[in-house]
Amino acid sequence: MLNKIFIFTFISSLIMVASDTFADQESLDNALRSTYTACVGINERLIDLKKMAGINTAISAIGTATATGALATGIAKAQKDKQIEELLKEIKSAEDSTSAPETDYEKLRAEFNTDYSYSGQTVQGLDELQTKSKKLGNWRTGLIAGSTLTNVAGAIIAGKNNTNNIELKDMIASCLESVSALNKEIGQARFDGLDVDEAMSISSACREYNTVDLSKITNKNKGAMVSSIVGASTGAIGTITSAAGNSDSIRQNENNKKEKSLNTASNVLAGATVIASGTATVFNATQIAAIKHIANVAENCERFLNP
Repeated sequence: MLNKIFIFTFISSLIMVASDTFADQESLDNALRSTYTACVGINERLIDLKKMAGINTAISAIGTATATGALATGIAKAQKDKQIEELLKEIKSAEDSTSAPETDYEKLRAEFNTDYSYSGQTVQGLDELQTKSKKLGNWRTGLIAGSTLTNVAGAIIAGKNNTNNIELKDMIASCLESVSALNKEIGQARFDGLDVDEAMSISSACREYNTVDLSKITNKNKGAMVSSIVGASTGAIGTITSAAGNSDSIRQNENNKKEKSLNTASNVLAGATVIASGTATVFNATQIAAIKHIANVAENCERFLNP
C-alpha cells in the first residue's frame, strides 16, 4: 500500500513539474509575442519620418532659394527705380528752366527716352527703365509668392510629423514596457532550466530604446514648423506689399514716396523670408541625423525579432 502511495505521489510530482515547466514556457512565449507586437513597426515609422524630413528639407531649401531670388530681384528693381528717380529729376529740372511752350515739353521727354549720360555711364531711356522696373517687380512678387507656398507646405508636413512623433513616443514606451515584462519571464524561465538565449538577445537589443532621446527629433521638428510658419507669414505679407508697390496706380503717382516705402518693405520681408526658410532647412536637415540614430536601435531590435 505504501509503495502505491509513493508511486502515485512521485508520478503526481512529475506531472506537476512538467505542467509548471509547460506553463513557464508558455508564459515566456507569450512575453515574446507581446514584445514582437509592441516593438515591430517602429523602424518603419522612423523610415517614413526620415523620408518626410528629407522632403521637407528639399521644400524649405526651395523656399530659401526663391526668397533669395525675390530679395535679389527687389534690390535690382530698387537700382532701376533710383535711376528713374534721378532721370525724372533731370527732366523736371530741364522743364522748369525753359520757357518753351508745352508742346516742347513732350519733345524734351522724348529726348530722355533715348540713352543718356548718368554719372559717367550710358543709361537706358526712361520708358525702358520703367518697363524693366515693372518686370522686376512682377518677378519679385512671383518669387516671394512661391516661397510663401513652400513655407506653407513645410509647416503642414512638419505638423503631420509632429503627430507622428507623438505616436512614435507611445510605440517606444509600449515596446520598453513589453521588454520589462519579458525580462521577468526570462528570470523565471532560466530558473526552471528553459532555453532563454533568443529571449535574452531580443531583450538586450530592444532595451536600447532606453538610451534614445526622442526630444531631439520633436524639438527640431517643432523648430522647422515654427520657422516655416514665420516664413509663410512674412512671405504672404511680402507678396501683398510687393504687388501693391508695383501696381500701376502706385507707380503713376507723381509722389513716389509710397512706392519707395512699399518696395523697401517688400525687400525687407523677402529678406526675413530667406532667414525663416533657411532656418527651417537647417532644422529639417539636422532632424534627419537624429532620426537615423534612433533608427539604428529600431533596426537592431527588429532584426532579432525577425530572425
